[in-house]
Amino acid sequence: MNETTAAVKREVSGKKVALRVLLYLVVIAVCLITLYPYFAMFCTALKSRAEIFAVEGTILPINALWSNFIDIWGRAPMARYFLNSVLIAGGSTIIAMLCGIPAAYALARMKFKGQTAFLGVVIVSQMFAPVVLLIGIYKVMLDMSLTDSIWGLIFINAAFNQAFTIWLLRGTFMGISAEMEQAATIDGCNRIQAMTRVLLPVAAPGIVTTLIFIFINAWNEYTVALCLISTDVYKPLTVGINIFNGYNMIEWQYLFAASIFAIIPVVILFMCIEKNLVSGLASGGVKG
Repeated sequence: MNETTAAVKREVSGKKVALRVLLYLVVIAVCLITLYPYFAMFCTALKSRAEIFAVEGTILPINALWSNFIDIWGRAPMARYFLNSVLIAGGSTIIAMLCGIPAAYALARMKFKGQTAFLGVVIVSQMFAPVVLLIGIYKVMLDMSLTDSIWGLIFINAAFNQAFTIWLLRGTFMGISAEMEQAATIDGCNRIQAMTRVLLPVAAPGIVTTLIFIFINAWNEYTVALCLISTDVYKPLTVGINIFNGYNMIEWQYLFAASIFAIIPVVILFMCIEKNLVSGLASGGVKG
């Protein structure tokens, strides 16, 4: 009997090891598939134009030209593009959060007529891509004299991220017990003080997650910025790097080098908040 039990345990242990190895292999394969385009982009950024268009080329550069990453700053106003993207992404994130936190709090804690309908409108509005509403957006921005300005892009990005902000933060607030705010009220806090001193610190993971997603969405936005901005000095980084895409040729080495600079802030941002990311998404997924 003992030998049979030991054999069964070895068989079960062997199956677990095999499943774990298979899981690791799948994860490695997915990572390689996901990261390969970035690896190819990085390798291309280190090549010369002649090497890129060589008939018998390889993915790895023969002579790595690290100077390509320096040359792009002299060939285009990259610093200005980068600053514009920071202003647009940062400004739209601040506006979206300032408007979204009170709206999400009201939907999570207060009862009023039309609440379900309002929440439905918020969710439905998330289904429309900016490109579908591009003509209307352009006309509204034109009437407000915001077609060729950074403020126009800030307001547009804040508006398009508002629904996501409300939806995710509402779930975050509903996952927090209302008794904590009630206890703060008993101690003398009003509703606003209870929200700022008790609710928001507890909801920090969800707020940080929402903030990061808004920033990344605004940072990566391309279509609306391409249509609204015509002056070179107001272009964000996503649109500005098109300067390497000429009428007669595309300078792939400079285009990919500039694209890597555009990716770096997002990667750093994810590395800084990865601990709060999973808990924030989980808290935001609570059903109302």
